[in-house]
Amino acid sequence: MPLHISDLLARPDLRLSVTYDVPPRLLARTIEAATVSDLPAPGKWLQGGELLMTIGLLLPREPAACRAYVRDVADGGAACLALGLGQGLPYQEAPEPLVTAAGEAGLPLLTVPDGVPFIAVTKAVFEARAEEQRERLQRAFATQRRLTAAATGDGLRPMLAEWTAATGVGAAVFDPLGRLLAAGERAQRTPPAPARDLIERVAAHGLRGSATSTAAGQQLEVQPLGARRLRGLLLLTGRPDDAARSVVPGLVSLLSLELERRHLRDEPERRRRSALLSELLTAADPAAGRARDMLRSVGLTAERVRGVVVAAGGGTGDRGAAAAPGPGAADGAAQEMAADLALAMPGGLVRVVDEAPGTVIEAVVGEDLDIRDVLARFAPGCPAGIGPATAPEAVRVSVRQATGLLAVSRSSGEPAEARQSQASRLLLDLGDRRTLHGYADTVLGPLDLADNGEELTATLAAWLETGGAWDATSRRLGVHRHTVRNRLDKAMDLTGRRLDDPDDRFDLWLATRIRRGDTATGTDGRPAAPPPGR
Repeated sequence: MPLHISDLLARPDLRLSVTYDVPPRLLARTIEAATVSDLPAPGKWLQGGELLMTIGLLLPREPAACRAYVRDVADGGAACLALGLGQGLPYQEAPEPLVTAAGEAGLPLLTVPDGVPFIAVTKAVFEARAEEQRERLQRAFATQRRLTAAATGDGLRPMLAEWTAATGVGAAVFDPLGRLLAAGERAQRTPPAPARDLIERVAAHGLRGSATSTAAGQQLEVQPLGARRLRGLLLLTGRPDDAARSVVPGLVSLLSLELERRHLRDEPERRRRSALLSELLTAADPAAGRARDMLRSVGLTAERVRGVVVAAGGGTGDRGAAAAPGPGAADGAAQEMAADLALAMPGGLVRVVDEAPGTVIEAVVGEDLDIRDVLARFAPGCPAGIGPATAPEAVRVSVRQATGLLAVSRSSGEPAEARQSQASRLLLDLGDRRTLHGYADTVLGPLDLADNGEELTATLAAWLETGGAWDATSRRLGVHRHTVRNRLDKAMDLTGRRLDDPDDRFDLWLATRIRRGDTATGTDGRPAAPPPGR
């Protein structure tokens, strides 16, 4: 137990006394150490929580000077002041100016009687502090033994229950996605919003850090769990005392061990789902009913699904993962990443495939899953392709398209997603911008020199985007179709191109897309159609 001022006053061998009616809350102050000083301004030499003893050799006698002295001691953090009395010492009783100043400052003022040396008080303080440390260690060892015994049980909950019973601090374990895995007796099943924010913040950094905050007067602390990769997160609700604080690393280690054991235990199920995905993707023409039944067997009931392909080892991986040196390290890292993705993707249909030029991870997910968020968390920086949404029986095609987008993803530095209107955008994004604009200037340069060049270029772009439909172009521009024809005839005369030549039409379409700087949408915001005749 901490040593309080009242504990020292209760010791008959010390015979300490208070000099004024000290409030009980002040006598409940904790004594951290005992020291002696007769300096006129000892405050700067204090660290806080001391019992400062003095014989008053240089103690001022004027009230104002006494107030300044007491204020210096209080500002230095001393828990209380003790004045030594006795034969041959400056004081036989506490002087009234000092007593008054101490009462005004709220600093307990004690007297040490004649015959009690300061060293006796100092020994009493340090003996009590040593006993406190022994008690703290004993409680920590007892708590650690209880946790270790609970770790031999089944699952996470016995450890969390023992922790809460021993410390009074609530505890809960969540998976990397913030889903509750187990909770102790006093832990909230649904954590408050500040705790959820804290969990997400720590999860984003993997094994590399913890975090604390205070919500509604309650301390929250989140610790990452796992050996080489993030397996879960520990939420502590409450303020652990010093003994409990020393056991937190042991609790984290035991919980991490249990999560690693659970990860290994789930390996057969991951293999089964990987084999199921292989069967789905290798079937040349699976029946619609069979494909849907296979997905439903793992809980994936989405009407439309998409393929996702990730190049393993192409990014930073898990934020907290340590490098795995030696042969097979790349394959091991791919398997670990695949396990993380299987955890985050409903259905867990994920497999690792060794292909030239490297290992890739293939997955099938529901159309409504925010796959970019999953990739950002569990495969950050890795090239990734996202195929279009298809019926379950056609997901093989989506996976193939996703594989083809890996080169685009490597170039752009972010996951590449296949959409019907994005083919030209993906191609143009791979090109050097200066070269592309030089190409556009070559094709459309003659129109730039014409008096109404912008009008001619806009008409040409609208006509190409509508697939060469005259009426649709006139409606889009709000002009008569004969005006559209006249403008295009003039544009062709200036450029020397022909609208009935497929190569010319493609060159004109590509040049207008480059000029617009937008390969995904047309002039009215709708998806741009491919050039007619190509």
